[in-house]
Amino acid sequence: MLIVHVHVHVKPECVETFKSATLENARQSVREPGIVRFDVVQQTDDPTRFVLVEVYRTPDAPAAHKETKHYQVWRDTVASMMAEPRTSVKFANVFPEDAGW
Repeated sequence: MLIVHVHVHVKPECVETFKSATLENARQSVREPGIVRFDVVQQTDDPTRFVLVEVYRTPDAPAAHKETKHYQVWRDTVASMMAEPRTSVKFANVFPEDAGW
C-alpha cells in the first residue's frame, strides 16, 4: 500500500467552501477501486490547515485518481483557496502488516 498525506493551508475566508468541495471529492474517491481510505482531517488549533490521508492499494493508483473527473473538479475548484501550495508526503505501510484492505 501507498499512503499519502496531502498538507493543505487554506485562506481563512475559504475554509467552509474548501471543506464542502473536499468532502465531495472524498465521497467520490472512496468509490475508486484503487483507494482503500480517503480521510479529511482539520487541524484543531488552526482550522485553516488540513491533511488529506489517502491510502492507495498500488503505487499506480494515485495517477489513476488524478485522471478522475471528481479529482479534476476538486483541483480546479480549490486552487484559488490555497494560502500556499499544497504539499504531500508518501509513506509505506508498516503496521498492520496485512490489513486486508
